[in-house]
Amino acid sequence: MVTVTDGVQRRTPKAAKTSSVFKKVVMAVSGIILVLYLIAHMIGNLKAFSGAEEFNHYSEWLRTIGNPALPGATTLWLIRIILLVAVLAHIWAAVSLWRQARRARPERYVTKKSAAQSYASRTMRWGGVIIAAFVIWHLLDLTFGTVNSQGDAEPYDRLVASFSNPVSTAFYAIAVILVGMHLRHGIWSATQTLGQSNRRREVTVNYAATGIATLLTLGFLLVPFSVLFGLID
Repeated sequence: MVTVTDGVQRRTPKAAKTSSVFKKVVMAVSGIILVLYLIAHMIGNLKAFSGAEEFNHYSEWLRTIGNPALPGATTLWLIRIILLVAVLAHIWAAVSLWRQARRARPERYVTKKSAAQSYASRTMRWGGVIIAAFVIWHLLDLTFGTVNSQGDAEPYDRLVASFSNPVSTAFYAIAVILVGMHLRHGIWSATQTLGQSNRRREVTVNYAATGIATLLTLGFLLVPFSVLFGLID
């Protein structure tokens, strides 16, 4: 009896650790997919500086990738499905790891160790909720045109109509800044999970994570504020 019980006790932490590592890998890999998408999306957004014709041509190209081998918007929908799976996997891993950590430490510490936790990591959960709400609004606004005053117009006209509104631009800016904070913490965490960082590399990884997050944040903010201040019309 004692021997069997001890064996179970030894295996349970190992199983929990294996599960935790798997979830962290899922979170890291899905995060990498989303970062690559954000980079491509930012580059596409910057096409707005080339004018309406170039931007609309780019939008049309997105809908016809793979033609004529693949009909219609097949490739675009495949990309959307991959992104959706990545988002759901990312959310599942994040929530699951958070719940697992809460079960392992049911009582909160009397003193919070804020020095060991960055602001971004402490706000990942509620920041994720705001980002999710923004993504839904962003799709309805610029992709489908449902809540856009120029919903039936060309993509460039919808973009200008949306970002000419200060409230819409402010909401976009807040969400993008939160994404940047999320990215900075996420990139650093992913390198730890995938074993690409150690004590000697921590400084370099921190700089790289901050640099990538800052570049993407500024890249995404450039177009809406250029529209708002009349540099793009």
